Amino acid sequence: MSSCFELPASLEWLIKPIRTETFFNEYWEKQPLVVRRAQSEYFAPLLSLDDVDRVITTLNLTYPNITIKNAEKEVTVGEYTTTSGALDVAAIYQLFNAGSTIVLAFLDGVLPPLAWLCRGLEGELNFPLQANVYLTPARGQGAKHHYDTHDVFVLQMIGSKRWTMYGTPVELPLGNQDFDPKIHDRGTPSMEFELEPGDLAYIPRGVMHDARSSEEVSLHITVGVLCYRWADLLLEFLAESSLRDPALRRGLPPGFAREESARRQAQQDFVSLLERLAKNSDCGPVLSRFGDQWISACPPLLRGQMDQIELLNKIRIASVVGTRSGVVFRIEKGVDSMTVHAFARKLIFPAYVDAALQFALNHHRFSVRDLQGNLDDNGKLVLVRRLVREGLLLILTV
Repeated sequence: MSSCFELPASLEWLIKPIRTETFFNEYWEKQPLVVRRAQSEYFAPLLSLDDVDRVITTLNLTYPNITIKNAEKEVTVGEYTTTSGALDVAAIYQLFNAGSTIVLAFLDGVLPPLAWLCRGLEGELNFPLQANVYLTPARGQGAKHHYDTHDVFVLQMIGSKRWTMYGTPVELPLGNQDFDPKIHDRGTPSMEFELEPGDLAYIPRGVMHDARSSEEVSLHITVGVLCYRWADLLLEFLAESSLRDPALRRGLPPGFAREESARRQAQQDFVSLLERLAKNSDCGPVLSRFGDQWISACPPLLRGQMDQIELLNKIRIASVVGTRSGVVFRIEKGVDSMTVHAFARKLIFPAYVDAALQFALNHHRFSVRDLQGNLDDNGKLVLVRRLVREGLLLILTV
C-alpha cells in the first residue's frame, strides 16, 4: 500500500475523472455528484479499519468526538460513557455489534492522512474543512433522513452504502438553519445510488438524504466544507462601514412604529443608505480578514521537522528543496518588507527577497541555485534555511 503523502491532495484527484471546472459550473452548491471508479484501493491510503480501532481504543478521545447513532432507536450518551464521563469502549463495540453506527468527529486533527487531505483541499477552496468518519455495521443506518448545513464529500472506504436523495426544503441553509423534522418535509426520492470502495459523492448543503449499509460493514469518510458565505461578508462589511460612516449610525425616523409617513421616510432613507454603501463598496479589508481567519485555522503539517532541522547545516547551493504539501500561506507586499501569513503567524522578510520568496513558496521541487531574483548564493541559502525552520519548505536532497 502506498503512503497517502505520495498522492496529490487536490480537488482534481478527489473527483477524478470529473474536471474541476465542470464540478464548479454544474455541481457546486447546485446538485449532488456521484463518481464511480471501480478502483477499490483509490482512497485506501487515507484510512483503514485498524486506524479506526486504534483511535477508539488508544487515543483516549471523549464524547462528542466519538458518538453512537442509530436511526431505528435512540442511543443515549450514558449507554457508552462511564459515570466520570469517559468513553466505555467495550460498550461502544457492543452497541456497534447490535446495529449502531460509530461516528468519529474531527479526525483530521488526529490522523495525519486526513489532515493531509483536508489541508490540501483547503489550499484550493480557501474554506476550513473537517473530516468525520462513520463505521456502520451490516444493514445499519446511523441517521434518519436529514440535511446538513455544510457541503460534504463522501469517500467510501470499505463495504458499500446505499444513499437516497430527497428534496431541498432549505436551499443553501445558513449554519443556524438546522434540519428540524417537525417542519422540514423530506419530499420524494430524487436520486438513489450505491457507493463502493473508491467511489465518491458530493452532496450540497440543504439536500435531504439518508444512507444504509449493505450486507457488510461500511466505513466512509465525510469531508465537510465550512464555506464563508456572502451573507457573512455583507454582515462584516456593514459592521465595518458603520464604524466609518455616521449616516449608518443615525436613529430610525421618530414615529416609525405607528406613523405611515415615518415608515415611508424610513424606506427612503434605507434605499439611500444602500446606495451610499454601494458607492463605497471596497470589500478588500473584509476579504483579507476572512483570508487571515482561514489561514489561522489551518494548523501546520510538520511531521519530520526534527529531521529537517538536522539537515539545515548540510544545505548547499545544489540542494533540492520544495514547499511542504498542504502548506497554507498568503504573501503581503509592503513598501520595505514582505509578510508571509502562515500558521497563525506573520513572518517578516526584507523587500529585496520578493522574487526569490515568491518562487520558493510556489514550487514543489527546485534547486536552491534556481531561486529567482538578485540574491547571491549565500543570500539564497539564508532564505531557504529560514523557510525550512519556519516549516514552509522541505529539504528533499542535500
